[in-house]
Amino acid sequence: MVRVRTGLDHGEGQVEAHRDHRREVRAHRHVGEMRMTDSRSTDITAGQGGVMTDEVGVVTGDLTLRTELAGDQATVSVQYRDADEWYAVTGAKATLKDPADLDAVHAVAVGILNRPEG
Repeated sequence: MVRVRTGLDHGEGQVEAHRDHRREVRAHRHVGEMRMTDSRSTDITAGQGGVMTDEVGVVTGDLTLRTELAGDQATVSVQYRDADEWYAVTGAKATLKDPADLDAVHAVAVGILNRPEG
């Protein structure tokens, strides 16, 4: 499900095509910096004890792990493979100084949580 807002909030502005259709109009100068989201996903198998999540407690078995960067905040979440619901991994949030660090954070999370041998 995608939620659609009916209006704009503080620091937001509409961007639309310019009337002459040759270029876009820039958002008003008070809009500020737009936050982009980037993510990495890997299929894992949780080891004995599973993965602790904020929403539902421990999840086990075949999972998909996602590390997502929104602004400078990295969060790790999991879902049962091919399911719709994502759950935040407890304690798996960090502030990144450089967006390029997302790959390293994801690799560490996979290394810790992927335990196919048990």
